[in-house]
Parts: sequence; structure tokens; C-alpha cells
Amino acid sequence: MAQKSEFDFEEYRLRGFVKRIVDMDEVEIHDEAVALTKMSEIIEASPKAVLFNNAGPEGHEIIAKSMGSRRRIAAAFGTTYDKVLDEYHARLANPQEVVEVPGDEAPVREIVLTGDDIDLTRLPFHPQHEFDGSCYISCGIDYTIDPQTGRSNVGSRRLSLRNKTQTGTNITAPSDLKRMYTACAARGEALPVTFTIGAHPLDMFAATTRLPGDEVNLVATFRGKPAPVVKSLTNDIKVPADAEMIFEGYFDERGYVEPEGPFGEYMGYYGSIHMDPVFTCTAITMRKDVMHQTLLHGSAFSLDSSDGAVMSAMRTEAAAMKILRSAISQPTAVFLRETSGGANTLRISMKQNRIGEARSAIHALFGGILPLKHVYVFDDDVDIYNDLQVEWAMGTRFQANEDIVLLEGMRGMTMDPSLKGRPTGAKAGFDCTKEMGRDNDIPLTRCAAKIFDGPARFQTVEQALEAGPMFYAHIVEALGSDDGREIAMALDGLRQDGKLGRDRDGKYHLSAADKGTTGIVGAMYHDPNDGA
Repeated sequence: MAQKSEFDFEEYRLRGFVKRIVDMDEVEIHDEAVALTKMSEIIEASPKAVLFNNAGPEGHEIIAKSMGSRRRIAAAFGTTYDKVLDEYHARLANPQEVVEVPGDEAPVREIVLTGDDIDLTRLPFHPQHEFDGSCYISCGIDYTIDPQTGRSNVGSRRLSLRNKTQTGTNITAPSDLKRMYTACAARGEALPVTFTIGAHPLDMFAATTRLPGDEVNLVATFRGKPAPVVKSLTNDIKVPADAEMIFEGYFDERGYVEPEGPFGEYMGYYGSIHMDPVFTCTAITMRKDVMHQTLLHGSAFSLDSSDGAVMSAMRTEAAAMKILRSAISQPTAVFLRETSGGANTLRISMKQNRIGEARSAIHALFGGILPLKHVYVFDDDVDIYNDLQVEWAMGTRFQANEDIVLLEGMRGMTMDPSLKGRPTGAKAGFDCTKEMGRDNDIPLTRCAAKIFDGPARFQTVEQALEAGPMFYAHIVEALGSDDGREIAMALDGLRQDGKLGRDRDGKYHLSAADKGTTGIVGAMYHDPNDGA
């Protein structure tokens, strides 16, 4: 008798992940009956993931936006957001492989539908955007095998309902799948494909990452351990055995023969209608307690909670930090704005140690990450996650005629409507950093309240200044004063005695001066408003 494989088929199951984010208060739960036509407006209105426990006439259980926040993505990696980029790189640096398990062990084989039992119309394809071409299942992860190389390919595709056994899909953008399918159609051959419908977020990261080698192993790599796969019933493709549901089938040999779309895309605009292949389903298998899944791909008014935008942001941030660590001396943080559409707008903060490092960072990022369109560079004293601080730095450290890096003729994202159909366009970097070498100059120092919490160290102002020059508030703290007015009076006493000076930053010194006046220590700053 064959030994049973030792896998925990619940560890990387979608349902288990949903339970975790419910416990994190990241999920809005709807127990009432919800029509399929009402789902999308509810999904877009909530910043949380949305769990429908009674959707459509069949009463489906559906999770939406399970990957639509940074906290949820970090939870998928088993860490916190401040550590998720390091965890991402650690997993990619430690490749894992999948292990095939028998079909009778795979939970996704608990229910099997073939032949006349296949009926896609009983599954929760639902309307997602106002001008879409059909109702959709948007969470498909496609697994294929290149007929010429035998290499497995993993991607992500939407599926639009056509009838009981067929769907439309989208294979128009350049990809390995398009290359494989175009070659098959040219030979008059169908291309077998198996979709998982309902998967752990880490499987979606595998589907949207391109690396050399057999891509099915990326599922295991992102999970950080060997992953169980099961061979499909009607083709030779291996897919995760712990998925919620599987569609097996093929893209037929006719090629790009049917119009598909429009569909609301990740840029917050519709992708136009285009010709695409047809998927024919040859088997459906699923868990007995299947949890369905839907992704929010694009909504112009809630991109920051769409699955694709949040995933793309995290993946781009990870790539950016890797590039910056090679290009400059001290990058401190990276942040991609999901609301800019795709991977368009990146903020970075850094500690500049050499003149020109901000521009080096901009050029390195544009050279290494094709989708980037705008890069903003800030000093490390700016919280790049805080829009108020970013706008303040943009307003006070940036001059358009000096600090824009403009690159023309650069390849852009094909879905960007501002390209107007062109393959190339312009990209811009914004150097919002301070002038090098003036970090300690008062006119370039951020102002904020002094927090008085130090112990008294001196008994008189004169004793304090004998220890070295001090700012007024630091003298107040050094004497343990909880008032400060008497310190001003004591400074005036030194002034009257001809013992007080001030430098260009405003620090007080013990310094010889005419009695009743404050001596000037060193040169003053030039005031550009003094008319000189």
C-alpha cells in the first residue's frame, strides 16, 4: 500500500487565509442574500475584503478583495508590512519545488464534474463594471505546458461566461502564454490549460511573477516549502491540490476568433474589446465546502483596495529596493501609490551621501522597472507614506527648472491611455531632496515643538554656555526650567554685561561684545528678501 503524502492541505488554502484576515478585522461580512448584480457595488464601497455567505440564487460563499490591502498581503507572507519586502526576497532566494500527490488525496478532487454534468452557468460569474462585455470570474490562475519545451507556465486570466462549457478570456498582451498559444494555433492545435479558481494569495504572486525555470515551482517558492500538486484528469497539467476549484480544458485551435471585453482594468479605465481565443471546459473539480473567489481588478474610485494594484505595488516596491541597494548608498524606504494606476508612481526616501545620488536612483529605477512612469525622491526625514509630508517637501525642496529628470522615448505600459496608442512615451523623476552639504543649516531644518524631557544639568545660563553654544530651548531644558521666561531674562543679563553672542544659526555663545548688545559670531546668512 502506497504511503500517504504528508501535506497539510489546509495550510495554504484560501478558506484558511480568509479566516485569518477575518480575525484581523480585515473583512466585511454579509450573511444576507445578495444578488450577483449587487456584489460589485458592495465590493467597491468597502475598504475591507468582503465575504458573501449567501450570494446568488445558489447561495454561494464568495470572498472578494482578499489581497486588497497591504496588511492582507503581509498576512499572506506570515509577517508584518514593515518586514514583507525582506520576506519576499528571502523566499525568492530559497527556491522550492512542487510534489505530485495522488488524485484521491487532493481535496480539490472531492467533487468531480465531467461530460454533461459540466455547467459553468451555475457558478458565480458576476457583473463587475458597467461596460464589461459579460459577467466574469476574475480570479483564474492558468497553468499550461509549453508544447515545444515542456516547461510549465503560470499566469492569471479572467474568464467571461459564454455558455455551459465555454468562456472567453484575454490573451492579447505580450506573455509566454500568448507566444505558446499563437504557435499552437498556427499549427492548427489546441493548447491544454487548467485554471485554479480560488487560491491562496501566494499562488497569485507565483502567477504574476516571471522567472526562469519551471514556473509551477514558483507556487512552492512563494509558500516557502514544497507544495502539493495533482495531475489534471483530462490533460497532463499539474496544479495545486489544495485549491478551492479547478477548471480543466483547452484553448481551441481556431486562434483569435471571438470578440472579448471591454473589461475594467488595473489602470482604472476599460480595456477595449478585442479578438481572443475561446476556452472549452472538459472537467470541473472542487472541494465539498468550496469557497469561491473574486478579485477587484480595476475601479477608478477604489484602486487602492483592488487586488491587482496592491499586489503590483508590493512587487514593484520589492524590485525597487533591490535596485536601489545596488545603485545608491543608503535607500531608506520605497512606496508605490496604488491609486496612480498600475505601477506608475513610486516614492523613495534616501540618505544622500554623494552629490547626484538622487538622480542616480531615478535613472536606475527607470532602467530596471519598465512600468514606472514617475519617481519622486525625498530625504530620509520625510515620511513618504504621509501625503502631507510629501506635499510639504515637494513645495519646499523642489524647483521645476532644476529638479525634474525628463526621459523621452521610453517604453511604457500599453494600458496607459495617455500614451494614445504609442509604444513609447515620457517618464519623469522629481528630485525633492535638500541641497547636499547643508543638512544642519537652520533655513533647511524642519521646525517643530521642542519636547522638554531632559534632566537639569546646570544651575545658571552662564554655566550652560560655558559648556558650549546652545539654542534657547536647549538652555531652558539644561536648567530644568518649566517656564523659560527667566532664561530670557538671564540671557539679557549677559547681554547687558557684554558677554553674549549669537551665531548665524541662532545659538547663544559666551562671547565678548559691547555692553547692552548681542555680538555676532561668524557670518550671518544672506536674506534674499533684504533688497541687497
